[in-house]
Amino acid sequence: MELLLFNVLNGLLLGVFYALMAMGLSLILGLNRIINFAHGGFLALAGYIAYSLLPYLGFFGVLIVAPLLTAVLGVLVERLLIKRLYGRDPLFSLLLTFGLVLIMEDMIRTIWGAQGLPLQIPAVLQSALSQTYFFITGYRVLILGIAVALTIGLLLFLRFTKIGLRILAGASDLDTISALGVNIHLLRAVSFAAGIFLAGVAGVLAAGWQGLSPQMGDSLIMPSFVAIIVGGVGSLLGSLLGGLLIGVASGVTSAFYPQASQLVIYLIMALVLAIRPRGLLGKKGVFE
Repeated sequence: MELLLFNVLNGLLLGVFYALMAMGLSLILGLNRIINFAHGGFLALAGYIAYSLLPYLGFFGVLIVAPLLTAVLGVLVERLLIKRLYGRDPLFSLLLTFGLVLIMEDMIRTIWGAQGLPLQIPAVLQSALSQTYFFITGYRVLILGIAVALTIGLLLFLRFTKIGLRILAGASDLDTISALGVNIHLLRAVSFAAGIFLAGVAGVLAAGWQGLSPQMGDSLIMPSFVAIIVGGVGSLLGSLLGGLLIGVASGVTSAFYPQASQLVIYLIMALVLAIRPRGLLGKKGVFE
């Protein structure tokens, strides 16, 4: 029983990272129409920035500052490179961002080295909260709490702020809001920054849980795209649901048949596409 709970919790934590990544990807895809394969590279970069700033700001300081700095870098990339691909075949953005992630990984190796590094978290967060369930630590609870807070904050931002409502409207009909005089360049920059910020938070949290490596985003990027498809393209709540679903399914599977823990993710995607091509919460017409 304890082993099953342990794997379920691990799967839930993986699902949180998938969900944070997927919501960021969904934001960028919805308004900017960009398939951002560099999302995992930004995640890793945020973790390494946090590692460098940790002696000066402490863990909770870098948890805020590192994702913000990564989001700023994301806006620079969007303004200098990605904006040139708006309105063009999505294949161009896929190729560009795929090249970007290779550049980012090589840059990380050059600056911080190719070997893995630990991100030290406060000792109080490392201790178990239960003697029976030793795997329930303060840090794991913190990860879940931050994910909930970010999700609620993002939804409130999109529903109750002027720029958030314009992002939602732009995702549905960008030409119309552009004709009404809305600055779509600003909207795209804000949307891209918000997506990268979510990846940055996931990167810092993942570094504290599993450590740092230049390729740490590689294992998260494809399941994050799967989460978007399972939850429904264009739905943030769907991305959240899809990420948690495939994460928990992977964790449960690893308790009984570890070799299939990754396979089950893609089996779920195939099943959802066969039964409900639009995804669990997606709009009709995306894949059907």
